[in-house]
Amino acid sequence: MKIVALRELAHARSGEKGNDSNVSVIAYDPALYPVLEQQVTIEAVAPLYRPITRGSIRRYTLPAIGALNFVFENALEGGRSRTLAFEESGKALSSLMLTLRVRVPDDTEERSVAVAKGKA
Repeated sequence: MKIVALRELAHARSGEKGNDSNVSVIAYDPALYPVLEQQVTIEAVAPLYRPITRGSIRRYTLPAIGALNFVFENALEGGRSRTLAFEESGKALSSLMLTLRVRVPDDTEERSVAVAKGKA
């Protein structure tokens, strides 16, 4: 097994609704979804987001599209109209998710390698 950044297996999107933020993680290859489902857990992402999340973290699985969705409650200091925070909208929070380290089989081709070879 080797350890890679989540960005090698998936892309992510983020957004907000009021004071909550959400981050979706979508596998590049549906065959890698089980890796996401097993390792990209609330327990794994909580240390990344705990400094900015003052509420609970919920995870939703979306196996039909090879994705996970996380909702971070009370993460935006009141939302756009209330906060003085630089990143008040939650749009950049997906980049943080992609830094998460995950274990994959040694023969898993990383996205950056596939791109360099012209395969992706």
